[in-house]
Amino acid sequence: MAREFQRGHKAKISDLTAGTDLYVGVQIAAPGLAFDISCFGLDANEQLSDDRYFIFFNQPKSPEESIQLLGAQAGDTESFRVTLDRIPANIHKLSFTATIDGAGQMSQIGPGYIRVVAGGEEVVRYAFDGAEFTTERAVMLGDFYLKDVWRFAAVGQGFDGGLDALLRNFGGEVAEEEPPAPAQQAAPGFAPPAETSAPPAFGVPAAPQAPQPAPVFGAPPAPPAPAPQHQPVHAAPTIVAPLAPQPPHAPTAPQPAQVPMPPQAPMAPQAAAPYGQPPQPPQFGQAPGHIPGQGAPPPAPPFGQHPPAPFGQQPPVPQGGVPQTGGGLQAALQPYKEAATGQRWTSQNQQLMRADLTLGDMPVLARQGSMVMYQGKVDFGYKGAGFAGRVVGNATGQEMQLMRCTGRGQVFFAEDGSHLHPIELQGDGICVSAENVLAFDESLQYEVRRIEGHGIPGGALFTMQFQGTGTVVVKTHGVPVVLPVTPTTFADCNAVVAWSSASQVIVSSQVRLRRNAYPGHSGETVNLQFRGAPGNFVVVQPYEV
Repeated sequence: MAREFQRGHKAKISDLTAGTDLYVGVQIAAPGLAFDISCFGLDANEQLSDDRYFIFFNQPKSPEESIQLLGAQAGDTESFRVTLDRIPANIHKLSFTATIDGAGQMSQIGPGYIRVVAGGEEVVRYAFDGAEFTTERAVMLGDFYLKDVWRFAAVGQGFDGGLDALLRNFGGEVAEEEPPAPAQQAAPGFAPPAETSAPPAFGVPAAPQAPQPAPVFGAPPAPPAPAPQHQPVHAAPTIVAPLAPQPPHAPTAPQPAQVPMPPQAPMAPQAAAPYGQPPQPPQFGQAPGHIPGQGAPPPAPPFGQHPPAPFGQQPPVPQGGVPQTGGGLQAALQPYKEAATGQRWTSQNQQLMRADLTLGDMPVLARQGSMVMYQGKVDFGYKGAGFAGRVVGNATGQEMQLMRCTGRGQVFFAEDGSHLHPIELQGDGICVSAENVLAFDESLQYEVRRIEGHGIPGGALFTMQFQGTGTVVVKTHGVPVVLPVTPTTFADCNAVVAWSSASQVIVSSQVRLRRNAYPGHSGETVNLQFRGAPGNFVVVQPYEV
């Protein structure tokens, strides 16, 4: 009987079946959409170091034929044959993926699945549907991975980009398609006409296809009823090409995917999005309303005032802490005057944030007791989470005691001298620990997100996910660092502040059952591993909660 897996479930292949010659079927469809279903053979660093193990419609099998693309059969949109005991030793993971060929989003797909069949009998199935995704155009469905023995994992992780973004994530490169050179037609010479042959009958293939070897290695029998019509796997040529193989004499290790690294200025955004990627959201900590790389820089502030410092940079301070102008009380106070920029959220300094309620005509939700001053007619009310919200907050540790600020005026927020960073969301999302949230616009949607893991207290970690259009103010202990997400990005769960919601988070636990029996340990027992397409990020503070 087949086992039903949920996202994140894993199991040894030996616990599912005694066979190693397996059939993998993928079923995915959506009205008007076409899909490319592929398999990536990855090395120990989860990189595509050998492009011969990128199995897709233009390369249907690996050199030793341990991975084969079989096509649509038995009700599956695409199917593979995987012989685990023939896979080379340098291949440690097989990642099965599906990408949309053309425009569309994964939220449009209907119910689908990835399944493993051994000896004609289905042994495991992971089912999914479009409700699990939003704007993603690619998804990692499931993995065979080698950890002492071969295992299977239901992944279900989406990517905003298409096949090119997925290829970059695994260390491959995207080749530009060059236009073909115009063919020069030569004058025809003398030649007798070619022999004609009868055209094939309409709807009959030119040559009969050989019977599938499915029964030999255990593919499921075709259903008695005709299989439903599925969208073609690929409808147009793709410009994606795998990474060129390295010369045999080069002893260098496989190069990781080319991920855009942040420049020396911590939050200086790139001028243009990488090839094939959608426009990137504003960088973490970017002041709302300012689009970097477009137009002239903002005008200089009035004398004695300084604009809000970029995320992670100290604001300019006059030498000696006093202005360079003449003496007097007004000159001494000039550098500390209120900064009014005409925006809804304005950083007064690194520890003080101002919200202008007259702009946007929208209430602000803030941590109780975080108001230090306000101007105008402002009302402060208790924001209850309801019974269900209190139960979830108490159970997950992500409970926020909030107040609701309404009216016409300006409210100044601060807490314990923490560094404050306004993050403007424009339809995208970010995950932030509730401990690091100071205030946010009421227009944002927020919920508790669960991070599964083994060997950690309670069996899971939790965080708050914010989505929509608006600003959330994040507080940190000290100046944080923003790192791009790569397959080798790990962070201490007690030091992580936030990360992009499109990132895949995996708990990497080093807890041992007999750890307390030894004199001591490293203290680094629970870490988080981050994965995702280029453009995702993680924010870490120099402090452990």
